[in-house]
Amino acid sequence: MAEQQLSDLIPRFDLRGMDLQLERMRHAIQALGSPCGDIPAIQVAGTNGKGSIVSFLSAALQQASIHSGVTTSPHLVSWCERIAIDGIPISETQLRQLLLAQKQLCAKHQLTPFEQLLTAALAHFHAESVDLLVLEVGLGGRLDATTAHPNRPVIAMASIGLDHCEHLGSTLTAIATEKAAVITPGARVISAEQPEAVRDVLEQTCSANNADLQWVDPLPKDWSLGLAGDWQRRNAAVARGALQALDRLGWSLDEATIRAGLAQARWRGRLQTVTWQGHPLLLDGAHNPPAAEQLALERQRWQGQEQGVVWILGIQAHKQAVGMLQLLLQPQDQAWIVPVPSHRSWTRDALVQEKQHWGDQLRDATSAEDALKRIEETSGWPQPMPVLAGSLYLIGDLLERRLVQAE
Repeated sequence: MAEQQLSDLIPRFDLRGMDLQLERMRHAIQALGSPCGDIPAIQVAGTNGKGSIVSFLSAALQQASIHSGVTTSPHLVSWCERIAIDGIPISETQLRQLLLAQKQLCAKHQLTPFEQLLTAALAHFHAESVDLLVLEVGLGGRLDATTAHPNRPVIAMASIGLDHCEHLGSTLTAIATEKAAVITPGARVISAEQPEAVRDVLEQTCSANNADLQWVDPLPKDWSLGLAGDWQRRNAAVARGALQALDRLGWSLDEATIRAGLAQARWRGRLQTVTWQGHPLLLDGAHNPPAAEQLALERQRWQGQEQGVVWILGIQAHKQAVGMLQLLLQPQDQAWIVPVPSHRSWTRDALVQEKQHWGDQLRDATSAEDALKRIEETSGWPQPMPVLAGSLYLIGDLLERRLVQAE
C-alpha cells in the first residue's frame, strides 16, 4: 500500500502530535515560489460533512469540465487519496517524487505530515495547471495549513459541532470562532442551518469581513444524490451554493450540470454497504456525537431496527465515546467494542465504568474481524445488517486488508 511505501517520507501523525501553526506553512509556500497562489480555491471548513461536500464539489466540477485540484483528509487506505485532479488521485510514484524534492524544505520549516502533503499537492496542481482548487480543512481553520493559501473567495461551511475540544475549545462558540477564522474579506460563505451559537459567530465574522453569508436549505427529495443518508441533502445544498458562487469567478454552472454531478458523487466509508464473508455490513465513519446523532436518525429508516441493531464500534481514546453511545445505543441493541488499529481506544470496561447499565449490552472483541466472526457464530446474520462505526481509521484498516468487499 502507498502508505507503507511512503513511510520513509511521511512520519506517522501520532509521532508529531497535533501542532497547529500557520506561519511555517506560509514560509514554506513562499520558499517554493507560491505555487497556485493566483488560483482561486473553494475552502471547505466545519466539523461534520466536509468530506461529503468535497465529494459533491469534485463530482460536479468534473461534470462541468472545470480542471480542478482537490485535497481531502483523512484517507482510508492510501496517502494518494488526499490529492486528486479531476477525480484522479496522484500516483504513488508522483507523490514520492514530490516529497523527495521537498524533503529539505519540509525539514527546514518543520512541516507536519498534513503540511507536507498540502505542499506536495500545491506543487502537483501547479505543474498540471489546474484552474480551481478545492481545499478541505484538516482541523479547526484559523491555524489550518489550507488557510495559508492566499486566494479563497468561496467558503463552504459544513455542520459545526463539538469535536477536537482539546485543541479548539470546549464550547460551540469557541470552536465556531476557530473555524470561522477562515473567512476572508469579501468572500462568499455558504452554510446550511447551524446551532444558534454557531450562527451568531458566522454572522458576526462575515459582517466584520464584509463577506456575503448565504444560508441554504437541504435539497428537496427530487434531487438524486450519489451519497446515502438524509443529512447529505444538507451537504449537497452547501456544495450547490458553492458551485453557484463560482459565477463571480467566471464559471456559470447550470442546474442540469450540478444535478448530474451531485448524483455521481461517491465517498467510501460513509453509509457504505459492503460484504464480509458474503454477509452484508454497513460502514459509517461517524466518530463524534454530532455525527452519531445523524446516524441515529438514519437508523429510523432501517427495516427491523426496532428489534435491535448490532454495532461494531471502534472509538479512539480522545473521542467522546460516552456521548456517542448515548445517541446510538437503544435498549434492544448490542455493541461489540473493538480497538482502532494503531490508536489508543476506548474499551468495554472503560465504557461500563462510565455507564454501568451498559454492562449487558456491550461485548469485547480483539478486533473488528473477531467481532464479525463471533456475530456469524450466532443463530443467523442480524437483520438489519450490523453497523461498523466510530472511526475512519478502523474502516480504512478493513478496506486496506481487503476483509470486506464493496457491493
